[in-house]
Amino acid sequence: MKVSIHTLGCKVNFAESSTLAREYEAAGYERVGAGREGDEESEGRIPEADLYIVNSCSVTAAADKKCRNLVARLHRRSPAAKIIVTGCYAQRSPAEVASLSGVTEVRQRDFSRFTPACSHGDRTRSFLKVQDGCDYHCSYCTIGPARGPSRNGRIVDIVAQAREIASHGVGEIVLTGVNTGDFGRTTGESFLDLLRALDAVEGIARYRISSIEPNLLTDGVIDFCASSRAFQPHFHIPLQSGSDRILGLMRRRYTAAKFADRIERVRSVMPDTFFGVDVIVGFPGETDEDFGLTFSLLERLRPAQLHVFPYSVRPETPAAEMHGRVAPRVAAARAALLGELSQVLHSEFVARFAGIEAEVLWEGGRNGGSDLGYAKIMSGFSGNYIRVSAPYDHDKINTITKIVVSD
Repeated sequence: MKVSIHTLGCKVNFAESSTLAREYEAAGYERVGAGREGDEESEGRIPEADLYIVNSCSVTAAADKKCRNLVARLHRRSPAAKIIVTGCYAQRSPAEVASLSGVTEVRQRDFSRFTPACSHGDRTRSFLKVQDGCDYHCSYCTIGPARGPSRNGRIVDIVAQAREIASHGVGEIVLTGVNTGDFGRTTGESFLDLLRALDAVEGIARYRISSIEPNLLTDGVIDFCASSRAFQPHFHIPLQSGSDRILGLMRRRYTAAKFADRIERVRSVMPDTFFGVDVIVGFPGETDEDFGLTFSLLERLRPAQLHVFPYSVRPETPAAEMHGRVAPRVAAARAALLGELSQVLHSEFVARFAGIEAEVLWEGGRNGGSDLGYAKIMSGFSGNYIRVSAPYDHDKINTITKIVVSD
């Protein structure tokens, strides 16, 4: 029996899909296809299988549509195959998902417990789920009904997973969660205690924190990462808006000033940090003035990269009932402006390190590289997340070496 697992959405989904794949392989299934969003499903290379599993996302209406389209393509590829849909879309809208042609089962989560998950497929990097669910109830977000309450595993068990990952020769672990910094809700432990315990695991050269809320990025966490053996100067922090009025409507737990304070606090001890920042544009009631506050804040703080999302109406959320809808063309124009700013900021950040030696964890190679004059090149990331390329050398994969960053 052949199984093909397709993952849409976040790093948590990817970790869960990888764990699910190992379970099916242990049960005697042959896994076919990479199944990562942006791989074979976008290129028309869907493998033939007896069972397809779709781990869905539902963060936006576009994510729901992407799942529906993928299910349709899978059904056309192998009409007799079973299709199981799990993940956030299946959790939020089980009847809708069950009605899709070809779907044989809608599999939902058990919110009463934390389900461990990690990825093993990539020799270089593993995604390790340390937390799930969220209690924040932001007005635009579907995480509550899709993922349930905040919960986490025990530090001792997560450390054991990290040691298992290390035994496979993986060089880097990315800590993932729906609200990662909220770790400890169900065990009485703290996120900082988790970081300390993981830092002591032998065999893991690097850790990254996939995303952390500004109000949970404490001085203790910042100072530990700055002095730790393996945690890298790389933070992904959601801003969503630089307007306190809009942040209030969103039910976020910080102000623009608090967000700025966290960025500045990190830079005071890790001046070379890469900051990735999430921003939502076109939220109900967002005026030109509100958007201007967001733009000017980001211009001043100058993070390394922006992830910009036009607001998407999600049914059964408070924001869906709010007045002051922003026209799609206005939201698109604002997103385009921030996209242009992101390109400038990223280029500016990389240029700061041109000619400076960096330690790079090398990943696999890829064909091409005509600009460099090589038939094949390899790439990797510095500790502060600058992508670097070099001539392909198989012996360097999953090792850290020093190289001068080019401009």
